[in-house]
Amino acid sequence: MSAAPPHRPLGPLVHRERDDEDEPQFKPLEWGLIRRLFTYTRPFAAKRNALIVLTAIRAMQIPAITWAMGRIIAGPIARHELDVLPWAVLGYGVLAVVTDGMFHYRQRYALELGEQVVSALRTAIFVRVQSMPMSFFHRTKLGRILSRVTTDVETVRAGIQDVLFVSIIQFGQMVFAAVVMAWCDWLLFLVVLAMAPVLWFVNNHFRMRLSQLSRAAQESFSRVTSTLAESVNGMRVTQGFVRQETNLGLFRMLLADHSRYNIEQARTSAILTPLLELNSQFFIAVLLMLGGWRTFHGAMTIGDLIQFFFLANLFFSPIATIGNQYNQALIAMAGAERVFGLIDTQPDWEDDPAARPLPPGAGTGLRVEFRGITFGYQPARPVLHDVSFTAEPGQTIALVGHTGSGKSSIINLVAKFYLPTSGQLLIDGHEIRALTGESLHRQMGMVQQQNFLFTGTVLENIRLSRPEATEAEVRAAARQLDCLDLLEALPQGLQTEIGERGAGLSVGQRQLVCFTRALLANPRLLVLDEATSAIDALTEARLQQALVTLLRGRTSFVVAHRLSTIRQADLVLVLDQGRIIERGTHLELLAQRGHYAALYQQFVQVDDGA
Repeated sequence: MSAAPPHRPLGPLVHRERDDEDEPQFKPLEWGLIRRLFTYTRPFAAKRNALIVLTAIRAMQIPAITWAMGRIIAGPIARHELDVLPWAVLGYGVLAVVTDGMFHYRQRYALELGEQVVSALRTAIFVRVQSMPMSFFHRTKLGRILSRVTTDVETVRAGIQDVLFVSIIQFGQMVFAAVVMAWCDWLLFLVVLAMAPVLWFVNNHFRMRLSQLSRAAQESFSRVTSTLAESVNGMRVTQGFVRQETNLGLFRMLLADHSRYNIEQARTSAILTPLLELNSQFFIAVLLMLGGWRTFHGAMTIGDLIQFFFLANLFFSPIATIGNQYNQALIAMAGAERVFGLIDTQPDWEDDPAARPLPPGAGTGLRVEFRGITFGYQPARPVLHDVSFTAEPGQTIALVGHTGSGKSSIINLVAKFYLPTSGQLLIDGHEIRALTGESLHRQMGMVQQQNFLFTGTVLENIRLSRPEATEAEVRAAARQLDCLDLLEALPQGLQTEIGERGAGLSVGQRQLVCFTRALLANPRLLVLDEATSAIDALTEARLQQALVTLLRGRTSFVVAHRLSTIRQADLVLVLDQGRIIERGTHLELLAQRGHYAALYQQFVQVDDGA
């Protein structure tokens, strides 16, 4: 027996995923992350460059407007130059119009650039998630993936469209105001300079606290909404087991936790705002005293003092904004790290570069051979042990056993959702690692017990297996299954709208749609995972003859639930704790009076009870 080619393991099969609550909210600024974020702006380089130019111009325009206002007050107004005043005001108006006009484009370009980067990131996440093998979804919470696409990407959006450009403008204001203030009156400027660190420290301390509380409030609200959604979806179970009061107590605890964070956030904000106001008033009092003293002694004019106050306000107003932007930058860094962490996640395995497509075959089933297969979702804990059997083209293989015996694991391996830990799995003589997964899936149909339907019409859901199929072909497939009349009996027939997860259809109707979808693809390999378990006995009786016809010529793996499927199988594999303990036809296994015969008696009782 030849050795199986390696499948290029790309990472540990199982590792502990941290919950979102355990992940850092803030992350120090890293040039590598910033540079990578801005690589997503390359397709929009012209807009990005125009935005940078507009930002630099605006950083000069805002101080220029304030300076011009001060000069008009200290000049024409203070000197009563009525003939000069209209021209000065006209110049001020022109500058203001130009400034606001350019601000429109700066805002517009920033928002558009942020949206384009966000779309690119979400597309990259979606592409990565779709390329992942089933083991990734086995260990990764759905909420974790959704959080990357929503919350984390939104924090990155703020970092892209706001942090850099707004910070440049605010720093530009401060630098311009500082230069002019130092030129006008260096003594008063020293007072301003002494106050700046105090305001920065107070603002930054409280803003960090507010950001932490805001994040905690968001997380607690997520727990509230998820609990509410779970309670609504599970209302049948809740009422059936009289869990209303217990669930209400849990919900109240979550609401109390959420309220506590919101109240603490309000209290912190109520401390910060008056404290900043008090500092500002104290600062104004100091400037009034010192500025008034210098005015009395002729060191400066009233107009100069007023202009200095304008410039001082221009110098201090960006401090709170820059503090907020800095905190937002730290949050964006943490969000970017999580987003790129998902985008950079390597699959546990992927098709070998040398893998080739599975050759098509017209009207013939696939030959499937297990050679000493051992498999575990965690390598250290195998769920299949040394499994060997052969399914010849066109044969139906029934898998029988108690829950957890390994039936679904065999199906997962046949479908190449997972790869064997050891041994060989051959498809038409080709080692499965040497075949591309896409080519195998294009020649395979699958109906699972937990059927899944997408939002849309019945017709659209059936066409998922062959989007190019005509409505006539869909009807022909349903007619072969002898279920066309059942689908046409729906309110709008094949055009009946299906809600989320198949809402609006019964369990049996959903399985009929999935069955028709699988058979429309005309697969060479058919997998039925307890596919008729939710269909009533009358409907199943109608399907049996169609199944006999449709399974003929196709290699089929059936996780058996009903006796009719087992009786017609060419080979029945009886599994127990991941091992094949019996094999043969239905009659052969009954004659052995072993494990299968005991299971058969249980099935008989279940079917008779049905």
